[in-house]
Amino acid sequence: MAEKKATTKKAATKEVAEKKAPVAKKAAAPKKAAPKKAGVAVNAENVGFKAGDVYQALAAAEKALTVAEIAKAAKITTEEAYLGIGWLLKEGKIKGENDAIALA
Repeated sequence: MAEKKATTKKAATKEVAEKKAPVAKKAAAPKKAAPKKAGVAVNAENVGFKAGDVYQALAAAEKALTVAEIAKAAKITTEEAYLGIGWLLKEGKIKGENDAIALA
């Protein structure tokens, strides 16, 4: 009978230990940081520099380029390319040709 009690006692101890074991808590989901918008500073100096970048890209290509091609050649974003194009259009230095921009 002593064996039977020992076995029962071990099983009871194991059950108690399992009940007392700390429950694994779910890890809190990491907070997502709000993506920073890469804004373009719209001021006369910055837009003037972007216009220069656009002009130089068009002069180097010696042909009409799309906005994406201008941005790639000038190493600027398409938004910055549009700013520069607007400046140059206003000054009459460039013109549109079949969905492309060329020097006037």
